[in-house]
Amino acid sequence: MGGCVAVERVEDPVIRPDMTVRELIDAYSKIYGFNAGHLYRAIELLRKGLSRSRLRILTFTANLVSTGLRGIIADLIGKGLFNVVITTCGALDHDIARAVGGEYLKGFFEADDVELYEKGYHRLGNIYIPVESYGPKVESFVRKLVDKMESDGRDKWGTYEIARLAGSIIEDKRSILRAASSSGAYVFVPGWPDGAFGTSLFMEAQRREYKFTVDYFIDMKMLSDIFFSWKGEAAALIVGGGISKHHAIWWSQFRNGLDYAVYVTTAVEYDGSLSGAHPREAVTWGKIKPEGGRVVVYGDATIIFPIIAAGILDVRPATK
Repeated sequence: MGGCVAVERVEDPVIRPDMTVRELIDAYSKIYGFNAGHLYRAIELLRKGLSRSRLRILTFTANLVSTGLRGIIADLIGKGLFNVVITTCGALDHDIARAVGGEYLKGFFEADDVELYEKGYHRLGNIYIPVESYGPKVESFVRKLVDKMESDGRDKWGTYEIARLAGSIIEDKRSILRAASSSGAYVFVPGWPDGAFGTSLFMEAQRREYKFTVDYFIDMKMLSDIFFSWKGEAAALIVGGGISKHHAIWWSQFRNGLDYAVYVTTAVEYDGSLSGAHPREAVTWGKIKPEGGRVVVYGDATIIFPIIAAGILDVRPATK
């Protein structure tokens, strides 16, 4: 939250090579300037919010799942720190592709993209993905998944139901979908057609003469039940922007707003985009409570998120 009155002095912490992560986090509170203080406050806010909130939301964008953050995200969900996950179709793509053996390789931003294309690589920033490690892997998995769906006998499915079933047949212990399925967390994918997973579902439905359909109204009914019925406080860690971020804060307005909100972003607010909008703007829409705790941390999630995770992994989440 904002504030204009200085109350504590900036300090010069002593940095040691054998520091624990907790000691490093405390050092950020002393350094304070710019985003060091924001990171410290974000962790403290999440520790409080997760321990007090029955509704604990995590949103993230697909690009992060192509990196080693995937397993960290899975750990947080598997340990019950977050029980509602909102993400994009690409996050399912990367999680599934990696779960079934797809290779994601360390590369360079400066790569020659024409050369990569000719050699059969997709590029996602400085991550290289062999073509055969992406689309074909997802398509093969979806065929098996749809076989499971058909054996269930239902003709309409919500994305959270499909995600839970998918997680139940994934064996990779570092999988986000597996962690959510095992812990009972809900995974919602409002942009489900926008990726290999959604397209593969459509193609399978078409091939099987539409014996099943994806009905997002089923998800909206469950979201409605969660956001209207789960009493008490609500906390959210929102990593990146786009539809995942907006879906979380949009539904939060129906319970008079979030009580705790942490944004991790590289987007700026000057262009009026949702991705760059600060929590204070969400207050005007009723998506975050005026008295709610809120912090924005600017920076690369691959650097910031592991520190946040280390700072909250020992929190005992609320159960009521």
